[in-house]
Amino acid sequence: MSVSIIGILDDGWAGLADAARQALQQAELVIGVGRTLELVRPYLAQADLRDMDGALTRCPEWIKSALASGQSVAVLATGDPLCHGIATYLLDKLGHDGVRILPAPSTLQIAFARWQKPWHDVVLASCHSADAGEWLPGAGPVHGLYPLMRAIALNRRVFAFTSPDNDPSRLARALLSMGYDDDVRLSVACRLLLDDEVIYTGLTLAKAAYMQFPGPCVALVERSGDANMPGFGLEDLEYIQRTPEKGLITKQEARALSLAKLRLRPDAVVWDIGAGSGSVGLEAARLAPYGHVWAIEKNAADAANARANAAQFRVGNYTLREGKAPAGLDAWPDPDAVFIGGSGGELGELIKLISKRLKPGGRLVMNFVTLENLATATATLKEIDAAWDVVQLQASRSQPILDMHRMAAQNPVWVVTAWHQDKENE
Repeated sequence: MSVSIIGILDDGWAGLADAARQALQQAELVIGVGRTLELVRPYLAQADLRDMDGALTRCPEWIKSALASGQSVAVLATGDPLCHGIATYLLDKLGHDGVRILPAPSTLQIAFARWQKPWHDVVLASCHSADAGEWLPGAGPVHGLYPLMRAIALNRRVFAFTSPDNDPSRLARALLSMGYDDDVRLSVACRLLLDDEVIYTGLTLAKAAYMQFPGPCVALVERSGDANMPGFGLEDLEYIQRTPEKGLITKQEARALSLAKLRLRPDAVVWDIGAGSGSVGLEAARLAPYGHVWAIEKNAADAANARANAAQFRVGNYTLREGKAPAGLDAWPDPDAVFIGGSGGELGELIKLISKRLKPGGRLVMNFVTLENLATATATLKEIDAAWDVVQLQASRSQPILDMHRMAAQNPVWVVTAWHQDKENE
């Protein structure tokens, strides 16, 4: 008795290799989604055909029961079962013994052949998940398009397995909302190997955004340029700030030190409290490209500027909430790192809350320009028995004077870093 996981494409029986046909004809139980079962039903009159639509988690149980009864089993998958297919899941549940995989050419291979493009350097992504509606800037990891949007942000060429809800037109609209435009082209392959197959190559986002694409379909996103800014260390004036009151921003020198003190991992969950113009949170998002930044800002004008900065720098792993902390923080995931740039008079309460929510090894970094806030912070940290240190940062910047330059001092900033005592050496 054995299990054969067989790749099949929409050309059905005609496209199967002899070994795959033989395995299907010998199988007493054939499992697949309804669409693939219909492709083979006329050739398998004696087999028990079982539809797994909505019942993926029951498949291992069905297979084990059939094998225990002495039956052989075949499972149908689309294309290559190991390319975003069911094989990985079944191997994890069943083990490798007695399982063989008979792949068909993958949808990826067929699509790139139609587009006449190489695929050795593409990154694969999928948006097969529950419908979360249209993508809006600031959408979080729960949105079905989030993994695909992150892949596009980090790679020039991304091949996407789309879904009926998250189709290529919705993807095009999402990319337009994030500031992508003429530097991106979308190629789409619809209903591959069927009589009504349709192929599109090099569509602009504006054109693709409102087209109707007959499913099932796959898409290729190609960026011709790289508009991404450096990971961190942007100049203060590169950020949109409130006018005429320039300077409502964590200055570059304090920003760089604070980000270093946060010790961000690539997948870090970060809180930015008192986001201001967004400078620290947005650079943290770049330093944690596989993580996410949750930011809050109580001033409406500053919040609008932070959103505009996220758009101009195309930062997609960043969600900003307008409000006053700590309200709403209970809905955020526990953080690996927290930055406080402004506390709205709730500093002591915020420090205590963060201390309880911070993950093991996490860090809290705070910036202060007043003695009173520094005193409140250090007193609270002592009260909760946290470990902490303080760096007083005093920087001066050159300014022209006649045909020479002088140094102009900035306001001193205290950078306070805190962590739990028992995690000091982690």
